[in-house]
Amino acid sequence: MPDSDRSTTEGTPLEVRAMLSERRLEVLRAIVQDYVGTEEPVGSKALTERHQLGVSPATVRNDMAVLEDEGFIAQPHTSAGRIPTDKGYRLFVDKLAGVKPLSAAERRAIQSFLDGAVDLDDVVGRTVRLLAQLTRQVAVVQYPSLTRSTVRHVELLSLAPARLMLVLITDTGRVEQRLVDCPAPVGENLLADLRARLNSRVVGRRFTDVPHLVQDLGDSFEPEDRGAVSTVLSTLLETLVEEKEERLMIGGTANLTRFGHDFPLTIRPVLEALEEHVVLLKLLGEAKESGGMGMTVRIGHENAHEGLNATSVVSVGYGSGDEAVAKLGVVGPTRMDYPGTMGAVRAVARYVGQILAES
Repeated sequence: MPDSDRSTTEGTPLEVRAMLSERRLEVLRAIVQDYVGTEEPVGSKALTERHQLGVSPATVRNDMAVLEDEGFIAQPHTSAGRIPTDKGYRLFVDKLAGVKPLSAAERRAIQSFLDGAVDLDDVVGRTVRLLAQLTRQVAVVQYPSLTRSTVRHVELLSLAPARLMLVLITDTGRVEQRLVDCPAPVGENLLADLRARLNSRVVGRRFTDVPHLVQDLGDSFEPEDRGAVSTVLSTLLETLVEEKEERLMIGGTANLTRFGHDFPLTIRPVLEALEEHVVLLKLLGEAKESGGMGMTVRIGHENAHEGLNATSVVSVGYGSGDEAVAKLGVVGPTRMDYPGTMGAVRAVARYVGQILAES
């Protein structure tokens, strides 16, 4: 061990290893921060000049050699400096003390921008634009899932003697409309009665509970009315059976053009992957597996889709309570400001959740 190492590692072997490990983690943090900020491979001289690491350049070189041997940093062919690998970014993210808090001005801007939304489509659209602007990445926002929502109201409107409009409104502000062609004309009294009985059973209940809540509702009506009631209930239940590919919105794709040199060959595979909503839904959906509202960061080759191997995906759940009704996040190059991006994604998700709770 070099003298420079010995001077800083007195103590038991366990203490020595812990100190060395923490110091090398500080070196890795410094490399990540400098590379993200400068876009240039980082050398030991630059590290000691820019950061208070408390050790000599020789010690930093030694630590960088160890980090390289362990696969946390790598040397590009054209430079004497080092850059983080996917493994290095992963350790950096896992060891983050915390996400970067947004300034008071940024928080006020988020709130005022999102508070102006008039409906769910507007909320999602504003959220996408806001996330893309805050992070300068590609923003992805999933619409609230019906399967994780509750019923706020069911409306039945008469369009013609035997034609109705079924309007289903969720606690997240999502509105689903369906036309219902009944086997016979439906009078106003029957319409009002069915509307009242339906709402008394399903309002405030989870969508997944609705089928068994209404299964015997038709039996309580007069025999001559049961055909129309059955048709309405069938349409309602069909509305609850959501297709596997849920809706999402993407924004800020043009931001990728600023990072052309971050992609080994071309950004085309990334753009093609972003066009496949099934791929993005899978990425966002995986956040559900790690704890609902929790943050998920997938770096480089951790993304199963080959087109996204040069990107990182930061996603989090949002909702009006403790349970996520959908996901939102950003996609960008692995050379990403992780603390800032994670802070922005989390803050926006919280504001969207508040808006849904108050809507």
